[in-house]
Amino acid sequence: MKILVAEDDLLTRRGLVEVLEAEGYETVQAADGAEALALFDQVEPDVVCLDIMMPEIDGYEVCRQLRARPSDVPVLFISAKSEEIDKVVGLELGADDFLTKPFGIKEVVARIRAVTRRCLATRARSDTSAGSEPFRMADIEVAPDELRARRGDRVIDLSLREVKILHLLHQNAGKALDRNTIFNACWGMDYLPSSRTLDQTISQLRKRIELDPGSPRIITTVHGVGYRYQPEVAQSR
Repeated sequence: MKILVAEDDLLTRRGLVEVLEAEGYETVQAADGAEALALFDQVEPDVVCLDIMMPEIDGYEVCRQLRARPSDVPVLFISAKSEEIDKVVGLELGADDFLTKPFGIKEVVARIRAVTRRCLATRARSDTSAGSEPFRMADIEVAPDELRARRGDRVIDLSLREVKILHLLHQNAGKALDRNTIFNACWGMDYLPSSRTLDQTISQLRKRIELDPGSPRIITTVHGVGYRYQPEVAQSR
């Protein structure tokens, strides 16, 4: 999924981009409202993160113009304007959510995941071939359009990238996938691979989906190659 980040403060914009890309999103950056509108037409993003106080054209007007177009792309306002009336105006213009600065990483991730779930659910209803169907891996069921997995009554929140990794392993059950294959499918062809990045991501994912992360059954390591989901091993616990 592609997110357009429109924010005139460079540090804030870079911080948002870092958080979003770590979650598995592709990002496009705009430093003002005019650039945001131009990029929106060029890249057709799936979600827009929009600051209010920007040069050229402010965020309210950008949102107004976006909602005048034949598009229902989710808009998330991220702003230092914290008065209730500011939030009301933003929501009345058609924004899907409103996040107030300063904000924490966990809050940004939670809001973005919520918007993404709505976006994926809408897409799944209109396109059943989009790879959104739930699938099982051992004793968990992964629901891609919810960014979640379930083990019985327990709900496990997942990032977009973690869902991609699980889906890739499930599609290639029994096969050892090398690191480049996983990077290309789950990070993108233009990403500079780092073994540490992949290993840390897998480690964090195991902590949430494995019954015993120290002895994983769902995502197994293939030394010298990469990782594999072996259904027989996963079911043998």
